Amino acid sequence: MGLSGGVDSSVAAYLLKQQGFDVIGIFMKNWEETAEPDASSACTYAADLADVEQVCQRLEIPLYTINFSLEYWENVFDHFLKAYAAGYTPNPDILCNKEIKFKLFLQYAESLKATHIATGHYAGIQVDAQGPWLTRALDRNKDQTYFLAAINKAVLPRVHFPLQHITKPEVRGIAAQIGLPNHAKKDSTGICFIGERRFQQFLSQYVTAQPGLIKTPNDEILGEHPGVLYFTLGQRKGIQIGGVKGAQEKPWYVIGKDNTTNTLYVTQDAEHPWQFSKTLLATEANDLTPYELPTQFRATAAVRYRQEPIPVMVHRQDAQSWLITFDEPQKAVTPGQTVVLYEADRCLGGATIRRTDSPGGILNLKKGLLHAHPR
Repeated sequence: MGLSGGVDSSVAAYLLKQQGFDVIGIFMKNWEETAEPDASSACTYAADLADVEQVCQRLEIPLYTINFSLEYWENVFDHFLKAYAAGYTPNPDILCNKEIKFKLFLQYAESLKATHIATGHYAGIQVDAQGPWLTRALDRNKDQTYFLAAINKAVLPRVHFPLQHITKPEVRGIAAQIGLPNHAKKDSTGICFIGERRFQQFLSQYVTAQPGLIKTPNDEILGEHPGVLYFTLGQRKGIQIGGVKGAQEKPWYVIGKDNTTNTLYVTQDAEHPWQFSKTLLATEANDLTPYELPTQFRATAAVRYRQEPIPVMVHRQDAQSWLITFDEPQKAVTPGQTVVLYEADRCLGGATIRRTDSPGGILNLKKGLLHAHPR
């Protein structure tokens, strides 16, 4: 059982014991405090480990700790930095699940003679005549299949998600009822290695950004930005545009990033055409189905966490590329993020968004629009 110090994984461990499993706890350290240039860290490693130790004592299960900091740096954080430097907006939690929690963690569990691994993710495994499926959790507000869409489907037969059929309030109720010391612990948010700090300040320690101009779609200059890599499509906070003559007292939205000219494009029009995409191209596709996906098929898709999946048509360009067309244009579809496909409650897999047919969804605006239909 992967234990994080939070209430979800703690209750998941308890539920496994109640089901008769022989449970051992494993606590993973994925970030080294000394890795930071200023030698300080906002991670709560020590406090989380103390919580895990208390939980294991309460549940009477053995605890092992393993340090994956080097592997995390090489397989997750380095890719995260390179993606940002290239103008994308990556999601390291998805890569962490793929490379660490459902790969290295499984290998370590095997070395301890474990037959299965489990985590506190809100997701499920469903097995039918075709094989195992990754499925959405009962608690739709907490469902985390979006973050699991890149894992290798070969691990599914060896994974348990004990929180599949219960809600977050029920989890906290169970934790309080059995006297877990972390039953009221606040949920962790964001990325561990960033914590409560300002994202721009953190990223500037690792990636060199170049200041550039902030413009409207009509090329009206509004000011300067510290680097386009610090901004993401749809962003409305932290743009730092002062009083603009003739502008209304309304928020500004990021609607485009041009890496070639180092230009950030913004607007006050929440419904500006650059905000919307009808088609996206996604690469590094990961198929989670027990069978090979057809060349063309209908599905639903989510392009961000907690988005209710919406109808799409999918054209498989090749084994690792999907051309996806939305039935209705979608707002702020962001290159570097993940698009995840579903069929009802079943997760079909995910892929990394590279380009869209919106000028705002193309890293270099001079490359032209993505063709909406395959040949």
